[in-house]
Amino acid sequence: MILFPAIDLKDGQCVRLVHGLMDQATVFNDDPAAQARAFEAAGFEYIHLVDLNGAFEGRPVNADAVERILAAISMPAQLGGGIRDLATIETWLEKGIRRVIIGTAAVKNPDLVIEACRKFPGRIAVGLDAKGGRVATEGWADVSDLTVLDMARRFEHAGVAAIIYTDIDRDGALQGLNIEATVALADQISIPVIASGGLSSIEDLKKLMAANCSGIEGAISGRALYDGRLDPKEALALLRGAARC
Repeated sequence: MILFPAIDLKDGQCVRLVHGLMDQATVFNDDPAAQARAFEAAGFEYIHLVDLNGAFEGRPVNADAVERILAAISMPAQLGGGIRDLATIETWLEKGIRRVIIGTAAVKNPDLVIEACRKFPGRIAVGLDAKGGRVATEGWADVSDLTVLDMARRFEHAGVAAIIYTDIDRDGALQGLNIEATVALADQISIPVIASGGLSSIEDLKKLMAANCSGIEGAISGRALYDGRLDPKEALALLRGAARC
């Protein structure tokens, strides 16, 4: 299982939001590239990046910050936020992003996901962000009538590399992962699932691992890492120890 440290970008800075609200942003580092280097030095092997401004505006906004991050690290990165067309996907993959995350466009233009998966096999993930089990779009500002499971099933045979499932009500609030909903989703689809939203301590990782669900690829951690509630060395040792079993 992979633990993805998260860098959420707002106005070129590394921030964390609470429940996805842009007016409740806490700046943790004004040098995202330095933060990425610190994560790599701590032993992380894959990083999760989000262009928050881009998610709201529907186009890449923090491209300069993302490019500086890519220049600063050697580990792979996945990126979401404001990616709404094939040209943008291709541009980011050419710049060195390992996996592009399609969120809003997956709901509004599912054919884009199918086409992107065909053109870039293994390089496309879908971000499904939920409020009350319903998929939210446009930087979480709009909530659709679709359930997360409904959306995930649309892409069962498209070749999606992973579903990133975020419980918005928990995101940034350190309330613990919604393990029950994440495992339930993973059990009902064949696409690997990454848990996101609310990871608060190593106990969340232990509970996720205890679920013994083969469909869980990993988990994303943001605020818990920045606040020191999750010790990178301890968390990575736990995951690597389990991988050796």
